[in-house]
Amino acid sequence: MKINSLLDIYREKLLIQRYSLSSVKNYCSAVQHFLTISSARYSDPEAISPAYIENFVLWKKNVHKVSASHQTIILSSIVKFYKLLYNKNLNLRHLFPKRNESTLPKFLTKEEIKKLLDSTKNLKHKTILTTIYACGLRLSEALELKISDIQFADALVLIRHSKGKKDRVVSLSPKLIELLRLYHREYSPGEYLFEGQSGGPYSKRSVQQILKNALRDAHIISDATVHTLRHSYATHLLENGTDIRIVKDLLGHTNIKTTEIYTHVTDVSKIKIKSPLESL
Repeated sequence: MKINSLLDIYREKLLIQRYSLSSVKNYCSAVQHFLTISSARYSDPEAISPAYIENFVLWKKNVHKVSASHQTIILSSIVKFYKLLYNKNLNLRHLFPKRNESTLPKFLTKEEIKKLLDSTKNLKHKTILTTIYACGLRLSEALELKISDIQFADALVLIRHSKGKKDRVVSLSPKLIELLRLYHREYSPGEYLFEGQSGGPYSKRSVQQILKNALRDAHIISDATVHTLRHSYATHLLENGTDIRIVKDLLGHTNIKTTEIYTHVTDVSKIKIKSPLESL
């Protein structure tokens, strides 16, 4: 069976199991790459050996320098593929990363966020970036927002089927409400809040480019991504004294330890430790 046919079956089974659209896309993309590479040696995916999978993962790690989280996605997607299509339980636990990467989250300062948004003149682009920052959204969550999820009367936005298959509610700030109303009058979106030119959700790549252009126009030297806006939201909430348990719920984290990584940043900022250089 051709790779595209296998992927169609895989995608359908993932959707039946209620995986989010973003997870389905990531899993199918990872499996498609794996099957395409392995097809040079194996005509039948069922014949691929665990040893080959191990070498494939090692190649991705050493040559493509994939992160621990990306490695986890690759392995999880392959394990799920063989389970759903061939009812095979692959024992690849030894290939999953054992240690979490301990890098601190990158964030922009409040001043940089203001410069970034002020420099974004296109109303649609400005609304997208502002919504992501003001609500602490993942990019996929922002692009999957529908008009019906915005409740102006209650100043709330409903984020459906986010990571971990959980819904959550985030408040809308008065400034964002005003901006959203201006945007709605100008663009009259149909189903999705942010739609592409041909309808349907706006593309992720386009939003990343919007941010890149905004950083350039604001003269901010940073390798920030759209996800950095979410990190900035969390960091700024904690800097303002918001209880970490509230921040956890607003971000949609399952475990508070995930949220605690932001305290490492804010704690250093608050303590204002005097450098030993000052005593020289």
